[in-house]
Amino acid sequence: MELYLEALGFTASIVVPIFFIVFLGYLLRRLKIIDAGFVNVSSKLVFTVTLPALVFMSIAQMDFHAVFNPRQLTYVVIGTLATYILIWFLAARWIKNPADLGAFIQGSFRSNYGIIGLAVSFNLFGQSGLAQASLLLALVIPMYNVLAILCLTLPLRKSQSVSLFSTLIEVIKNPLILAVIFALPISYFGVKLPDVVSTTGRYFANLTLPLALLAIGGTLNMKSLRDSSTQAFWATCTKLIFLPVFLTLGAWIVGFRGQDLTVMMILFACPTAAASFVMAKTMGANAELTANIILTTTLGSVVTISLAIYSATLLGWV
Repeated sequence: MELYLEALGFTASIVVPIFFIVFLGYLLRRLKIIDAGFVNVSSKLVFTVTLPALVFMSIAQMDFHAVFNPRQLTYVVIGTLATYILIWFLAARWIKNPADLGAFIQGSFRSNYGIIGLAVSFNLFGQSGLAQASLLLALVIPMYNVLAILCLTLPLRKSQSVSLFSTLIEVIKNPLILAVIFALPISYFGVKLPDVVSTTGRYFANLTLPLALLAIGGTLNMKSLRDSSTQAFWATCTKLIFLPVFLTLGAWIVGFRGQDLTVMMILFACPTAAASFVMAKTMGANAELTANIILTTTLGSVVTISLAIYSATLLGWV
């Protein structure tokens, strides 16, 4: 009994602070202490400045040779592609509206790993977890973007208007990708950053998670729950239950254990990325369905991520 209580207390210490800040953001928006302008500006600041600073600092200051795990990166790529194709194949059997199909696929596979995932990984494993999660983030950002473009455009038969070259340029220009590109050589060759750079970088990095979590909370619209559909329900189940259980079990079967396995479990269990809404709206997919999926997965992940960490603690992964 004592073991279960200890695991429960540990889980609460990891999850509660993260989702408390998210719901604080929602409450502050309801009380009109923050508004849409704050949410938009803070989201842009996080994406273009503070999150790249966090990723840069975590990678640049890590022991690259100790953290780099090509086997783990390979599994994430194969697992993501396999489940993406499976989701598309099954969804196309019953969703006939192309705008709904693209929104469903994107909502079912695309994780908010850059915010929720990094926060949980840091709370679980400290700097080593943050560094490992940052490497995975560097891998999934371009992959998620390309896969999202494909599932949003092909069902609508707009693929001919999408230039692969321009898409590649946009991915390369992504501030997070640039942060990784600049940080990897520093980490690989063990270059020590000047004190003024590391101190300034830490100031920016420390802004990231609280500001980003507040912004996520500020975007939540509980009223849209009344308009939630069967498609949103199944996308939420896929994102929070089917996909993480299937991929985490697969990772365990092929031999991953401990921190490597847990960090991947968090990647697969994260709620749908808020950026999905912007892409869906811009590319003509069902933006309302996407917003509902983001909301239901964010709320549901409070329970599912807690259960995942609790189970991992009991199993001795953490």
